Amino acid sequence: MTDAGTIDWDRLRHSATEAMRKAYAPYSTFPVGAAAFVTDGRIVTGCNVENASYGVGLCAECGLVSNLAMTGGGRLVAFACVDGNGQTLMPCGRCRQLLYEHSEPGMLLDTVSGIRTIDEVLPDAFGPRQLEDFSR
Repeated sequence: MTDAGTIDWDRLRHSATEAMRKAYAPYSTFPVGAAAFVTDGRIVTGCNVENASYGVGLCAECGLVSNLAMTGGGRLVAFACVDGNGQTLMPCGRCRQLLYEHSEPGMLLDTVSGIRTIDEVLPDAFGPRQLEDFSR
């Protein structure tokens, strides 16, 4: 598990803010940016991309995970998400599940209530770790 004190949270929030500035949010006018450190030290980012049919819009976390896959994979170790004013946002439930799937155990998230682990924001989660445990 990563120690919260070793994460450059300012750099991560800055990267999330830069990603937010690229969001496509003409319907909600609520741009969102996300950034995460990966196990190899790089930062991956994503922004929300809306669609006129609303329900098929993509959250910033979706873009971030796509960026992760496209740039070599790895596991997420620390995550931050911001709104159009650069304020911290908590990922929705769907996105927490998506982040869990691609996280290191104990991944840290910058939340509105402070730094939390993925297990704290998605308790008793189900994902690849449970499937792996089952197959043993």
